[in-house]
Amino acid sequence: MSIDGMGTERALCVLAPNPSEMTLDGTNTWVLREPGAARSLVIDPGPEDAGHLRRVAEVAGPVALVLLTHGHPDHAEGARTFASMVGGVPVRALDPALRLGEEGLAEGDVVELDGLELRVMQTPGHTPDSLTFWLPADQAVLTGDTVLGRGTTVVHRLGDYLTSLDRLRAMAEGTRVILPGHGPKLDDPVGALDYYIAHRRERLQQVEDALAAGARTAREVVERVYVDVDRSLWPVAESSVAAQLEYLAERGVSP
Repeated sequence: MSIDGMGTERALCVLAPNPSEMTLDGTNTWVLREPGAARSLVIDPGPEDAGHLRRVAEVAGPVALVLLTHGHPDHAEGARTFASMVGGVPVRALDPALRLGEEGLAEGDVVELDGLELRVMQTPGHTPDSLTFWLPADQAVLTGDTVLGRGTTVVHRLGDYLTSLDRLRAMAEGTRVILPGHGPKLDDPVGALDYYIAHRRERLQQVEDALAAGARTAREVVERVYVDVDRSLWPVAESSVAAQLEYLAERGVSP
């Protein structure tokens, strides 16, 4: 399946040319427009890449608004340039430092544009400012880096992340498709969320077992638990393990 150009009736992916081990095929910039409407909104313009930003502008046509799922540069770095390129439109985000204009985004907000409706959920864990957008007309959820189209994501705060996954799983029965920030769309939201939750629980048990076996640092845990992961990704794995160790320590489990 081609990632560039995938989507739903109202959401279209424009793939950024920034592939890597962390970004998979690249960043998925999402252009949303109600059928028959003239104006679009853009979610995650992506990196500061002039060619990509011009292409997003061409695909989107008149743009009224930019939204950000979170502040990582591969999603948000190009937002100000893009907003200026398309006429000085607002950029809305949870983090005030990322905004252009007075209006932010927060749990329970509803964004409306020419008949298009998006509902905002705060889903921290990958980052403190991570947001998910629910597109009810297409029964689609845009998850940023909270759920990826392939593999699993890096976690900043595990307790928050597990809560976010549980929230997404609770609505998965009524969701037709997950539109992620990286990788292909997921047409089995229930299966994807069940996998994510099971994977996190399994890794957490493996970390506990590593501690019981004598591991004391995040690096020592990685060397025991992440033997199936390419060594080039071990520094990233250490970050996730640190979040797991913090989570366990808060619950009385420590080296």
